[in-house]
Amino acid sequence: MKKLALVLFCSVIACTAGAAEMYRWVDKDGKVHYSDSPPPPTAEQVEQKNIGAGSTVGGDEMPYATRVAAKNFPVTLYVSDCGEACNLARQHLAKRGIPYTPKNPATNQADSEALKKLIGAPQVPVLVVGNASPLKGYDQGSWDAALDAAGYPKSKPYGYKEPKAADEGKKDKPAETPKPEAGK
Repeated sequence: MKKLALVLFCSVIACTAGAAEMYRWVDKDGKVHYSDSPPPPTAEQVEQKNIGAGSTVGGDEMPYATRVAAKNFPVTLYVSDCGEACNLARQHLAKRGIPYTPKNPATNQADSEALKKLIGAPQVPVLVVGNASPLKGYDQGSWDAALDAAGYPKSKPYGYKEPKAADEGKKDKPAETPKPEAGK
């Protein structure tokens, strides 16, 4: 009987083309039910899951694995306009679809003090994954190892749009050379 229920549940999931809601609940007799329609009001232990299209819902939500990793091991990136290293750091997290909290010690005194307390110096970039030791400087191998250990996916899924970081648009820009004035 359990195998039949599992086969039916897997069939429902396989037939679902787009994002859908699935419900799991226990009735008054202790029997577990799975359905795509909401359970009756007398149901107990109700669980609602969003499934389908690339494990994302609504296009902008994070995939499940990323949400779990972000909840258990939040990522903080201490970064400023430090040039190539900071740009590579931001690009690396974006490529993997990693949500992070940006901290800029160059423009925020509280971020600067927190960074000094964390590593003893105002050096950027610094990556902090959960409660693990901070990683000073950008090193792809050590960053990937820390993110992998925390359970973050190795790459963002097709079509996934990462949340916009608060420091987006403040990326390092090359200095503009002055244009000669006309007639001179």
